[in-house]
Amino acid sequence: MSQKITAIRGFNDILPAETPRWAEVEAVLRDLMRAYGYHEIRLPLVESTPLFARAIGEVTDIVEKEMYSFEDRGGEAITLRPEGTACCVRACLENGLTYNQTQRLWYAGPMFRYERPQKGRYRQFHQFGVETFGFNGPDIDAELILMTARLWKALGVAGVVQLELNSLGELHERANFRAALIEYLEQHRHELDEDSVRRLGSNPLRILDSKDSSTRKVLEGAPRLPDFLEEDSRQHFERLCAVLHKAGIAYVVNPNLVRGLDYYNKTVFEWTTTALGAQGTICAGGRYDGLVEQLGGQKTPAVGFAIGMERLLLLQAAVQGEQETTEADIFIAAVGEGTDGAALLLAEKLRDALLDLRILVNCGGGSFKSQFKRADKSGARFALILGEDEVKNGTVSLKWLREEHEQQSLAQADVAAFMKEHHSF
Repeated sequence: MSQKITAIRGFNDILPAETPRWAEVEAVLRDLMRAYGYHEIRLPLVESTPLFARAIGEVTDIVEKEMYSFEDRGGEAITLRPEGTACCVRACLENGLTYNQTQRLWYAGPMFRYERPQKGRYRQFHQFGVETFGFNGPDIDAELILMTARLWKALGVAGVVQLELNSLGELHERANFRAALIEYLEQHRHELDEDSVRRLGSNPLRILDSKDSSTRKVLEGAPRLPDFLEEDSRQHFERLCAVLHKAGIAYVVNPNLVRGLDYYNKTVFEWTTTALGAQGTICAGGRYDGLVEQLGGQKTPAVGFAIGMERLLLLQAAVQGEQETTEADIFIAAVGEGTDGAALLLAEKLRDALLDLRILVNCGGGSFKSQFKRADKSGARFALILGEDEVKNGTVSLKWLREEHEQQSLAQADVAAFMKEHHSF
């Protein structure tokens, strides 16, 4: 017997029992984007490796440890995309979408990072992302947060998420804060955990979100980023908070909220939950006004967010419980010589007339009893039975599967009208 081939670790199948919930959430997201006037952009799975090194930062964990990078047959360094923002900026620049114009864009699809797989976090994971370009003020920051708040309500998870906000200021303000933070932490190096000591020389702001208890204690006396913000950054943040307050959006200002990517400035935000244990961030976003210029374009204000789809679906399941799924609204059973073809043709006629109904035809034969077991398992409300007499007479026997009604005979030509009368679409 040949060796069984299995999926690569961290690359998970999404099985038929799970896909209905995925499809429902994706439909909600599409409707939300349409309601706000955002347009879809579809991006390649692979990009040039230097795109991420320049955009994300060469000393970030993503670039140093997590990217799937390799040379193609032509010797070009390419990478499976680890995030969508840099890809979206590259596409906008290449196609002239940000030159003297504004854009409200969204995308969805798989991303790839080599990290330890755990519940809700895989090496191939799925993100829904929104990116906006050309908007300077805090009003667009507020729009994105209001949009996500509306999403949580639509998905039934608004009661278990919390909004956290911070301002990173401009790059020079953050640089001043970074220098003060390093000076302070160097004095307490022996009290920091190993990972924080490593980050001290490469990405010290990430130490602020450390979960290590001894490091957290050291951070209690550390310099605070808000103290380094200048007037413009402070006003931007205050105006954002004022809009959220008027809209009734509760939030917590978290001065230790930072980003692992170098391109963020001013507003950063996260929606978090305690319903999933350690994997608490559902949505993360912020402003990145310098990235378009950094990648070769004109200076362009930009802000966006990304949602981890696996975590969002886990959260929805935790709040709402497992979803009951049905395969069909109508099940057609065929018993007897020459009835299978007639069942397929009847199903096609019904699909023409009943566009929104799911019609499942028994294929592969089987006894009357076995077919009714399949009909019951499908979750269908009605079973249509075609025997040799029904085919000969142009009729069908109709059985209610979920309600107590007498079995009845209908002309095949009348089935569509019956369904329109008795089944709510």
